[in-house]
Parts: sequence; C-alpha cells; structure tokens
Amino acid sequence: MIEAEIHENEERSFGEFRRKVRGAEVLSAAMQRLLQAIHFNGRLSVIVQNGQVLKSGYEEGYFRQPETGVTARLQ
Repeated sequence: MIEAEIHENEERSFGEFRRKVRGAEVLSAAMQRLLQAIHFNGRLSVIVQNGQVLKSGYEEGYFRQPETGVTARLQ
C-alpha cells in the first residue's frame, strides 16, 4: 500500500516536471527578466544529476540592436 502511494507520488511529480519543461517554465522569473534585459539570444544548458545541478553554461549569442534614435543623432 505504501509502495503504491510512493509510486503514485513519483508519477505525479514526473508528470509535473514534464509539463513545466514543455511549457518552458524552467527558469525563475528573475532569470527571465535578466535575459530580456540583456536581449539574450542563445543557448542555455544545465546538467543535472540526482536532482543537483552539476554544471550550467551558455553559448554566447546575444546581440544588442542599436537604438535608432541614438544612431541617427551620431551621424
């Protein structure tokens, strides 16, 4: 009986994990705001083992677009 409850909880937790990954809900709101602030376009990677983050990284690919008002004034 207890084993069935444990199995059911694991299935429910894994289902929630899959839903969050599919829904792109894997970053905190603070991290999302930071990525938007720097106009990041690139790839983030996270390596997880036994629920612990072992390694994380990114491929640089963010590009800042010059503001048209500033560019026009400089020319």
